[in-house]
Amino acid sequence: MSKGVERCAWALRSELELTYHDTEWGRPEFDDEVLFELLVLEMMQSGLSWSIILKKREAMRLAFDGFDMRKIAEYGEEKIEELLENETIIRNRMKLTAMINNATCFMAIQQELGSFSEYLWGFVNHEPVHNTWEYEHEIPASSSLSYELTKDLKKRGFRFVGPTIVYSFLQAAGVVNDHITSCFCYDEIVNLRS
Repeated sequence: MSKGVERCAWALRSELELTYHDTEWGRPEFDDEVLFELLVLEMMQSGLSWSIILKKREAMRLAFDGFDMRKIAEYGEEKIEELLENETIIRNRMKLTAMINNATCFMAIQQELGSFSEYLWGFVNHEPVHNTWEYEHEIPASSSLSYELTKDLKKRGFRFVGPTIVYSFLQAAGVVNDHITSCFCYDEIVNLRS
């Protein structure tokens, strides 16, 4: 861990979280394949710690065909049963069926608008929201934006996308920059040009 570099406190819990914080979290993401993976991970995280998700991420990548939405959309009951037997992943039938359902809904948005990225970033006029939190306890679990997106996703048939899960997704995808202002990533992200 780099000494003398200020970071969000949650990143200091493990090497995996540090790497995720420094290289992925909060950085604006426009690639649909990555956005789908992030949405799946945030759904899987519900009720669990983020460190568990990061530890199981590679196993899930393997089990979920590289988070390939086209393949996931085709999963049937036999595949669900196989996944429920896989001890290396999050084994929750509701989350797994939601992931399959959401893969279809995700592709429907791509069909309609050309990309899910276009849809998602349209909610913020294609510019990240840079919040100015000084302390982590100030960061909300949801926002008016996450409620608005949740409402639209549910209208489009998505499941397991409550405002808290959606807010975490917005943070992960960099739609919302919730690094604290003293974290070195905050200014890096503010100064990024898409």
